[in-house]
Amino acid sequence: MLKVCIVDPTESSRESLRALLLSVDFVWMESESNRYEYFGDVIRQSTPDLAIVSLDGDQQRALHTIQQLAAEHPKLAILTISKNHQALLLSLQKGAKYFLTEPVELEDLLSALRRAVGDAGGLQDTNASSASNSALMPKQGGPATVIAVLGSRGGVGTTTLAVNLAATLANDPDNAVALIDLDLALGDADIAVEVQGMENISIADVARNIQRLDMNYLKRALVKHEATGLSILRHPLEIQDMSQIHEAHVERIVNLLKISYTHLILDLSKSFLPTDLMGLELADQILLVAQLELGSLRNVVRLNHLLNNPDDARGDRVKIIVNRVGAESVEEGISLKKAEEVIGRPIYWQIPNDSKSVIAARVAGQPLVKHAPKSKIQQNLHGLAQTLSGKAMAGAPGDKDSKKGWFSFGKK
Repeated sequence: MLKVCIVDPTESSRESLRALLLSVDFVWMESESNRYEYFGDVIRQSTPDLAIVSLDGDQQRALHTIQQLAAEHPKLAILTISKNHQALLLSLQKGAKYFLTEPVELEDLLSALRRAVGDAGGLQDTNASSASNSALMPKQGGPATVIAVLGSRGGVGTTTLAVNLAATLANDPDNAVALIDLDLALGDADIAVEVQGMENISIADVARNIQRLDMNYLKRALVKHEATGLSILRHPLEIQDMSQIHEAHVERIVNLLKISYTHLILDLSKSFLPTDLMGLELADQILLVAQLELGSLRNVVRLNHLLNNPDDARGDRVKIIVNRVGAESVEEGISLKKAEEVIGRPIYWQIPNDSKSVIAARVAGQPLVKHAPKSKIQQNLHGLAQTLSGKAMAGAPGDKDSKKGWFSFGKK
């Protein structure tokens, strides 16, 4: 949790700021003051991680307070707020580290809070009353890793991979994971993993309330799979509601959730709607799912050309995942070596065919990590989750080439 103290002599702006801070579930409001001259005592008693000082109540007293705080508490992060740009610049000279201009928007505040957390190297929750929220805090003090899962065609197992990868990541106590179902017309992530409650809440409801969207509302819109801790934002319950969801909605939802989760999994449609394109743009990694059959591989080539931008500073984000390796009925005699020749690049990961385990888990409404944790496909997905998280160890079971980072099941 980020312990915060605020000072603002103006009641209306202080209440507005308090309301914004209380909407952020990793913030603990330690104390507030309406007098600059007493704020030093407040800080000494509260020992917060961040002090927020509004400059507009009395600029000179505010700047003097900042100078005193910086001298007495050199490790204390100070954020200043004002309508006056010159005052903000002076506050930085006095020792403030961050600033925001009035009126403060939630997303700007979240960005500043995230920077404060990141600069502190991640904060541990020491307040017992806020322990229930500690899992919402990114464990490494930075924003979530966004992973988009895209199918090369229908039926290649995109949702199965997205749901089970998300559940596997969520089952690790070090992670906080949310799955966003962006297959707006025909999504079924909430069926693949049976969740209880909030049956009438979906991404469409979030979009309708986008103007008043804050972290608390968004958290209430997510349903949770209690066994793993995975949170899911459902697709629209009515197909006609998908027209209400735009790419700007997706951008805001993802950016808000990045504050409170370590991983966001986006289950995309195959329609390349503007919402899908936004998901791809926001993704740190794109898992392109294929099978060893000609139509799927042809689409991988086309999609690879579309998604790979040599000017992207984030590097090559596209990772090709071959699903159901070993299922002769779908291989059409195409070997992995031939597939790589067709695609023109290495296959990142191979998922073995284990239809019996997958079907049984789906019928049970449970992810593989809970229904069949020792199955060969779940062991494989565990390896994929570890690798994507940077936790994979050389010589992991079944890993025949740790440098390539993919398991070789049935390589020909």
